[in-house]
Amino acid sequence: MWIVQPDFDANGQWELEVDCILCGAHLIPVYGHHHLPMDIWHTDSLDIFQAYYVNKYINHHTFEIAF
Repeated sequence: MWIVQPDFDANGQWELEVDCILCGAHLIPVYGHHHLPMDIWHTDSLDIFQAYYVNKYINHHTFEIAF
């Protein structure tokens, strides 16, 4: 699986440039070595993790596009 991570500008803000969205992606967080806090919500997952695995094997169409 590939690893992706957010791109930050010089001020530490996320640089988000979206030209087009081809399809949804199945992202799996790279958890690291520490335990997760008990008070996190699923809506915080894009903010608290620094990198993600992209699962290109989630379905046939994604595999054709990604591979």
